[in-house]
Amino acid sequence: MPEAPDVATAVNSLTPRQIVEELDRYIVGQQEAKRSVAIALRNRWRRQQVPLPLRDEIAPKNIIMIGPTGVGKTEIARRLATLAQSPFIKVEASKFTEVGYVGRDVESMVRDLLELAINMVRDEEREKVVARAAQLAEERLLDLLVPPVGHQGYAPLPADATREKFRQMLREGKLENREVEVEVEQAAQLPMMEMFGGPGLGEMEGGLKDMFGKMFPKKARREKRTVAEALEILKKSEAEKLIDMESVVRLAIRRSEQSGIIFLDEIDKIASRQGAGHGPEVSREGVQRDLLPIVEGSTVNTKHGPVKTDHILFIASGAFHVSKPSDLIPELQGRFPIRVELDELGESEFYRILTEPRNALITQYQALMATEGIDLVFQEEAIREMARIAAQVNAKTENIGARRLHTVMERLLDELSFAAPDQPEKRFEVSADYVRSQLTTIAQDEDLSRFIL
Repeated sequence: MPEAPDVATAVNSLTPRQIVEELDRYIVGQQEAKRSVAIALRNRWRRQQVPLPLRDEIAPKNIIMIGPTGVGKTEIARRLATLAQSPFIKVEASKFTEVGYVGRDVESMVRDLLELAINMVRDEEREKVVARAAQLAEERLLDLLVPPVGHQGYAPLPADATREKFRQMLREGKLENREVEVEVEQAAQLPMMEMFGGPGLGEMEGGLKDMFGKMFPKKARREKRTVAEALEILKKSEAEKLIDMESVVRLAIRRSEQSGIIFLDEIDKIASRQGAGHGPEVSREGVQRDLLPIVEGSTVNTKHGPVKTDHILFIASGAFHVSKPSDLIPELQGRFPIRVELDELGESEFYRILTEPRNALITQYQALMATEGIDLVFQEEAIREMARIAAQVNAKTENIGARRLHTVMERLLDELSFAAPDQPEKRFEVSADYVRSQLTTIAQDEDLSRFIL
């Protein structure tokens, strides 16, 4: 069967250089990591051009990102998935437990990826039918406003002058505040249940919830709503009817298998220390061995059908402060052939993070204050002072990378954020002196700086 045409459409025109340029719009530095993920993404498109059966033999080149917290590991993977329009899920490896212990089993991440893919495809299909759904919703609403006289069964009646007059008034927004009775679906109240431990119980729990969902179907009750609210309710109802869920699930499974990305964070937390062979170390190695078949390529059963993991791209990351990538079991190491070390961030990188990206922190705060009518202006020296203080606090306490900038900004603009609605002066200029007055005391006090987390 030929692959779905949508698998590579998002990136089929982007070269690795162009992918890196797109990532540069949001992420400062870390060029080596960007190059690695750009090549991995382009290789997906290349694989689609290879004739069968060789195509199925080409495995994804999984990546391990090594670096301290807050240097951009998660952001690189997340932006890559957005760029590729791929199903993307982030999971913390430390949350998994070895089969037989209480906790999540590793297969749950594949099931979660599929659920996310189904939602993505459903949203795309809903966009395709939105115009048709709006037409049908309008007809249903007109039936409520102007009940057809002598209406029998579902036979359509010819439109009359009154109906057309109401249609015109509806489109002009003259009826928005009128109330009509409309059926509103309410989710069924399912019995509370939670299952612990054992292999495959996540899948079993999902199956039980589905079974109870059929036993306790959704209820619809008639409620009085304004015409505007009723129209939105009817649009959603008609859109759901027009979507072929079987087709959605098939496409979502294919998209998960061919373009899904799973980001395994904190993989260093399940690395066994050398020379240890008891207690928590055994459990960590057990989680690695449970992960191995998923990363190598296996079939995971879900309530929507089997999902093959052979071509899912796995990106792992970890700080590896007290362990090394070589502490992972050799089989798992072999499934992550690309290793990238990310650089620590310093004062110069903080300055660039504050100013360069499209979603730069300063841009965000200026937009937030603009909602209050405040023109927030930062002097050049003020930005450099903020970067210097953030780097200084990181050096004195735990280094949490660029995340320090968020709390520095919050602390700096705390007074303005509180007083903005009542501020008589609509221009607020942040100078280097103001930055020092707000932050220097805390930055110099090592004990207090620990509270800027």
